[in-house]
Amino acid sequence: MTFSSDSRTQMEWKFSQVFGERPPGEDVHDVDIISAIGFDKSGDYLAVGDRGGRVVIFERKDGKLLNQKRSHRELELMDFTSAWHPDFQYKTEFQSHKPEFDYLKSLEIEEKINKLRWSATPNGSQFILSTNDKTIKLWKVKEHKVKKVKEMDPYPYVNSENALLAERSFITEKVTSSAVNGNHPEWTEKMALSMSLSQDIHSEITDIEDTAQTRCRKVYAHAHDFNINSVSTNSDGETFISADDLRINLWNLEISDQCFNIIDMKPSNMEDLTEVITSAEFHPNHCNLLAYSSSRGFIRLVDMRQSALCDHSAIILQDGDSHELKSFFTEIITSISDIKFSKDGRYMLSRDYMSLKLWDVNMDSSPVATYKVHEHLRPKLCELYDNDCLFDKFACGLSGDGLLFATGSYSSSDNKFLEF
Repeated sequence: MTFSSDSRTQMEWKFSQVFGERPPGEDVHDVDIISAIGFDKSGDYLAVGDRGGRVVIFERKDGKLLNQKRSHRELELMDFTSAWHPDFQYKTEFQSHKPEFDYLKSLEIEEKINKLRWSATPNGSQFILSTNDKTIKLWKVKEHKVKKVKEMDPYPYVNSENALLAERSFITEKVTSSAVNGNHPEWTEKMALSMSLSQDIHSEITDIEDTAQTRCRKVYAHAHDFNINSVSTNSDGETFISADDLRINLWNLEISDQCFNIIDMKPSNMEDLTEVITSAEFHPNHCNLLAYSSSRGFIRLVDMRQSALCDHSAIILQDGDSHELKSFFTEIITSISDIKFSKDGRYMLSRDYMSLKLWDVNMDSSPVATYKVHEHLRPKLCELYDNDCLFDKFACGLSGDGLLFATGSYSSSDNKFLEF
């Protein structure tokens, strides 16, 4: 992706499912296909997961350098976002998940990364949650500086005071000349020469570079009977939620062997099941609020302060102005596959199969804007149903300034980047 120097709307997008440049016609292995991405809150770090269970972290370099060279006032006066294109450089990577086998259910659990979410950053460390279908892991990414020695010191004189005193013990009693401070003149001169040479050479022979170490801090497992479809960190920096088709669990980051079930949609008789949970997200500013979407096209806003089990204490956002004719495919194409809050929490973005909708959380009757993404596919719904494409899921996202949002489609040229 590249930005124009005079207009931020002029962008060139390049489609890629894997990392790196590949020659035309080269086969793409399934394990190398990207399956999840996630920016941290600052936008300086990007985590990317693939179907092979790997997580690669990139760090933004251009923004940090420009921020150091310009004052805050200068950045406000210029259109800072249009003056340069983002430059992310490789930072580190690690193997997050590996293939597993559930012997109780005789079920293979693949290593594919479903979701990535950044957590709070105390003490300068970065924390990231990664999950496959069943297991969530908390990883710590710690930066540290490494010094690389290019050449050895050619003057290996002793410059330690303790070592000098030790050397003095070998001087024989026949040596009688001494300085006023008790040190032998010869060793005093060597001491001064050694320290000066060592200081001069130190700045020339060392090279300092930033590296990162990753370590798995916690593993949150055995809490979901169905595949995990969402993970969201809370603004309090202490808790997060994980969601599957029927349940949403609340976790404490420091406690991996216990969680609280706050939403349970599983009926006593599974034949009475009418909808499933498709996505869940914490409010970006209020730690007591969360939203989750369903396969019926509803978005429910929940206040966890009202009750321990939040099944019925919700405000429902639904498109009451939709007057489309009902058909066999209506319930399938209205199922919401992803939701995202805006940075201030005032708006919410939702994606179903046919459209992208923008909601005001204070208006529960209808969305404030609807963008038709797949309207040209409406005459082909029968064909899409036969080859199961009608059940495909598409994600959505908002930019950090809240002015742009994006979603996907079937063709790389049809990716939508819209402004409101």
